[in-house]
Amino acid sequence: MRAYFLRLTKASPMVVSDGLLRWSSSGVLVFSDVVRCSGLECAYLVASSGLLSRSWKVISGIINSKEKLFWRVHQDSDLTIVGFVSSAQNDVVSDDRLVSSSDLMDSPFGFLCTKSIPSFCVNQSVISLFNEYRPMLEDLKSQLKPQIDLSKPLIITGHALGGSIASLFTLWLLDSVSKKHPLCITFGSPLIGDKNLQQAISRSSIWNSCFLHVASRDDPLPSSLISSNNSPYKPFGTFLLCSDYGSSCFENPESILMLLRAMRPINQGLKIFGYENVVESLNCKAICKDDTSAVDVSHLKELQVSLTLQLWALGFAHVKNIDIKTLAKDIEKQEMIYILKKRKVFDPSRKLNDVKINMAQLEWYKKISKTHKRGYYDSFKKGESTSDLDTVTFIKTLNNYWRDMVAEAEMKPQKEGTKFRTRWLYAGTNYRRMVEPLDIAQYYKDGGRDYVTRGRSEHYRQLEKWVEEEEKPDSISRHNVESILTLDSLFWAHVEEALILCKKLKGGMSHCGEAEKEVVKQKLVKFEDYVYGELKKYAVSPEIFLEGSSFMSWWKEYVGTLESGYDSRLFNFMRNVANRQQYETGVYDFP
Repeated sequence: MRAYFLRLTKASPMVVSDGLLRWSSSGVLVFSDVVRCSGLECAYLVASSGLLSRSWKVISGIINSKEKLFWRVHQDSDLTIVGFVSSAQNDVVSDDRLVSSSDLMDSPFGFLCTKSIPSFCVNQSVISLFNEYRPMLEDLKSQLKPQIDLSKPLIITGHALGGSIASLFTLWLLDSVSKKHPLCITFGSPLIGDKNLQQAISRSSIWNSCFLHVASRDDPLPSSLISSNNSPYKPFGTFLLCSDYGSSCFENPESILMLLRAMRPINQGLKIFGYENVVESLNCKAICKDDTSAVDVSHLKELQVSLTLQLWALGFAHVKNIDIKTLAKDIEKQEMIYILKKRKVFDPSRKLNDVKINMAQLEWYKKISKTHKRGYYDSFKKGESTSDLDTVTFIKTLNNYWRDMVAEAEMKPQKEGTKFRTRWLYAGTNYRRMVEPLDIAQYYKDGGRDYVTRGRSEHYRQLEKWVEEEEKPDSISRHNVESILTLDSLFWAHVEEALILCKKLKGGMSHCGEAEKEVVKQKLVKFEDYVYGELKKYAVSPEIFLEGSSFMSWWKEYVGTLESGYDSRLFNFMRNVANRQQYETGVYDFP
């Protein structure tokens, strides 16, 4: 975090990520998709571009409304602004109770929930007001939808409790847009939800940057619900904090909480605070002016210098009972924790090259294993060469990557999680079919039993579920059967269990009754049918027919248990070597 100037002029063309900032004919900077940039970048751009003053202008036109909830839609040629105000903010301040989303009837925010965050809490008064006006808000949502689809920029703004409703309305919109996202700008809005809501929003790579909250040190409302240190309320989005001395931006929730508590006015009623002067000041000043002459920072480290300057810009040096150096150190701790957490956030593209290298290594291992006439599954299970041992490292790297990948997808909000899974579906399926057989080999080598229910990692189950949810059948080329991966990554687990059944039937059931033996035989017949069905689809790699494979070991054991005259589809296929050779070249026609 650094304190720095940011001023935009008409001569400053800006491109932010894949969203283009452009100048309108009136010389005002507007956005086409500004929320694709980070929250801090978004705050600086909005404050300097004129979007903040344009938003407040809509609010100022309706701020004196006596309605419990009132809004206005303002149309310009380059964007649409929807402003919310409310005369009922005292209801929120006097009632800090939270209600769980799981207790809300027909909640429109269920899409925010994930497996890791099944529910969240919101302020009871805010959600009650939202639900009271929900039918009319539904009409407003329908009215705005065509404009969003036409890629016309949309700003949702609100003042005080109106800002809380603006936040909820923006969240509601996020579930129905895929490309262009609205930008929510609130002025002096109280916090509306708990840690789970904050985490649900921040799990999305874009949603958190859709919210910019402007809060003045002279406004008591933003900190009204967090007077105690154990308050359940947590902020989300980016906060642009202001004072008569300057302004600064923060996106770390814990730092924002500390600052809001420190900014809380002493013995001041909940008077309505207007943001005209704040907006005017922000429009002509840089955020967090770097004025080193104002405070001695020569003895401080870089981060402490930055934080001290930002606290100075927020006027804390002039507040009694606040030690600016102590506050800077406390926030520094929170910022370091936040930085470390962000570094730990899983980035699929960061290690993608390593994943490709390790998958290539396994492809090579699969090819050379054929020279041992037992395939890569059994080569790894035997573990006799250095290449077998080297493979362990490749497997570990890939498993760690895909466990993190699946966990990341499951933590994302439902719609974004679905897109995420679809994007990585092919790579995840290829990995599962390549690597899970080797995990199965190690499991049975270590003496494990019943891999499917006892030994299988949850991330394999989830990857398989992604495929099932897509409902896209595999396209199998019979002309390339020799190089395919067996489509069912559990194939070898079924082979191992069938081997155990054969050995049990052959030598270990002398004390068992005929009924129990019959159960084992039926399981083996079922396995036969499964294998034949997979072969008929050309969904099994022909390396299972190699002399030293576990499948051929099972077949030899199984044939030894069969009575003379036994007949089955798999038996008729397997007893003719020419059939297997034709299968390998893709020319065998199953009856």
